[in-house]
Amino acid sequence: MNNNFKKIYENSIKEPENFWREISDDIFWFKKPKKILNKSKPPFYKWFEDGITNTCYNALDIHIDGGRGDKTCLIYDSPITGNKKQFTYKELREKVSKFAGALTNQGIKKGDRVIIYMPMIPEAVVAMLACGRIGAIHSVVFGGFASNELASRIDDSKAKILVTASCGFEPGKTVEYKPLVDAALKLASHKIEKLILFQRSGHEVKLNAPKELSWEESLSGAQNVDCVEMNSNDFAYILYTSGTTGIPKGIVRDIGGHIVALKWTMKNIYNIETDDIWWSASDIGWIVGHSYIVYAPLFKGCTTVLFEGKPVGTPDAGAFWKVISDYKVKSLFTAPTAFRAIKKEDPEGKFFSKYDLSSFKSLFLAGERADPDTIKWAEKLLKVPVIDHWWQTETSWAISANCTGIEMMETKYGSACKAVPGYDVKIIKQDQSLAKPNEMGDIVVKLPLPPGTFPTLWNADQRYKENYMSNYESYYQTYDAGHIDEDGYIWIMSRTDDIINVAGHRLSTGAIEEVLSEHQSVAECAVLGIADKLKGQLPIGLVVLKSGVDKDNETISKECVQMVRDKIGPVAAFKVVIVIKRLPKTRSGKILRGTIRKIADNVEYKVPPTIDDPAILTEIKDDLIKHKILDNG
Repeated sequence: MNNNFKKIYENSIKEPENFWREISDDIFWFKKPKKILNKSKPPFYKWFEDGITNTCYNALDIHIDGGRGDKTCLIYDSPITGNKKQFTYKELREKVSKFAGALTNQGIKKGDRVIIYMPMIPEAVVAMLACGRIGAIHSVVFGGFASNELASRIDDSKAKILVTASCGFEPGKTVEYKPLVDAALKLASHKIEKLILFQRSGHEVKLNAPKELSWEESLSGAQNVDCVEMNSNDFAYILYTSGTTGIPKGIVRDIGGHIVALKWTMKNIYNIETDDIWWSASDIGWIVGHSYIVYAPLFKGCTTVLFEGKPVGTPDAGAFWKVISDYKVKSLFTAPTAFRAIKKEDPEGKFFSKYDLSSFKSLFLAGERADPDTIKWAEKLLKVPVIDHWWQTETSWAISANCTGIEMMETKYGSACKAVPGYDVKIIKQDQSLAKPNEMGDIVVKLPLPPGTFPTLWNADQRYKENYMSNYESYYQTYDAGHIDEDGYIWIMSRTDDIINVAGHRLSTGAIEEVLSEHQSVAECAVLGIADKLKGQLPIGLVVLKSGVDKDNETISKECVQMVRDKIGPVAAFKVVIVIKRLPKTRSGKILRGTIRKIADNVEYKVPPTIDDPAILTEIKDDLIKHKILDNG
């Protein structure tokens, strides 16, 4: 092993401004920045603050200007509908430029917010890039998210326009978007000015003119528009993530740092060149979809795959292998859940053997901890490196990874490899001291964070400071816990807040508890994420009933599950509510969620000295066995 990675990493930490200045030369600027980092108001750091650029120009126009306009930039494949389409950089720019004109016709201008609530179709990518072209701030909401979740994002962003589609498709079912949107618009106190809806063939819906218009109607009379000049620290987008208070947090991304960092990652982390085919099997509603379906691959100038399907069921467990084979995909990025689902359906890899995967060079996993069994299974099947890496919605790109474009490192099963250049990662113990190698503690990153991460929260500077930057002075708190070994490998072991990871989707247990508490029979409740071989974690609810309730427990459980599905959405995978007599608490009244989780996961635990009645833990264990959450063995 050479020392190439070590030199680059040390340079990024010791001389961050020089490091990122050189990298920033690789993107298009209307005006190059002279001020690389403004550190005058920590923790509100500003990268490239006097630079002027444009997101859409760096995603499309730069490649066309460089003579590569006829290269395929986007491959759309929908096994659910049977639709397939490919777009060159020129063709995509034509669509983006025209829809940017359509938005302009509806009064959208620089700084205005546009909510995008769409399935995995090319028009979703077009809408995102069109916003970037004219300087509007998009906020993509996962298509099919519950109405109240959509409403809360409309209210917080104060969006002028909502762009949606008539429906989305899941294996075996159609998710009708319009009723969800209508309910959200009624719930929202902020009123949008216009709704633009893409009619999916065979699933057209009635629109109420003049406030609601179809995608085609919006394009009527629209002129192509050029990219507007944007300050580097203007915002590209807001992406809402679950908040521990139940109020969504609007993660914002500043334009200049976003382009610089993401373009750099494609070669340096993923080893992707401009002629390569890249596929990120995620959804545009999540950070992975933003960063690695749309922005990073287009900044790099390679080809990106937009897949409207699932790892199993569209039509079978060979879906991923078919896409890789059909389009000669070099690297795939997905969640461990996807591979656990494939492994469950096809443990012997029989579907795999049907396809030619000679083009395939690497698999990247992120979104939750990749268990060693799944990694080893994938390695044996694929015979390529399988790389677990770690990052967050807040950062938009990897904090730790095997940087295959710099230097391939040894795999340590269960570790997310080493800190990526730009991230000075430390472990801090509860006594605020730095941990030694292999000592467990909170994982933090020394400030300033590198470009492309989040400079603040939408209209919530104080919340940004208090939530992330206050517990450990001069450090960003990741809310993950773990250790760093003697070789610098980072091991992510658990979350330190109440956010759980369900199939790569971060969900707040506090938000689910708020829903359960609304049931008229529920006195108190606790929601916890229990380990699940397929999805990483699954939420279960424990509810204590009010006295005098005469409704049977099974009915109450079903009603509670339905309430969560209605208010949070199917994405929560919430299916289990257990009625119990009482919750284990400390004497001060704090529910011992961590202890319950350990019981449910069948791992060793100590009876907390602060518990008010240790016998409750035995009762909980019996309830979990009775409901088959815990094996009696």
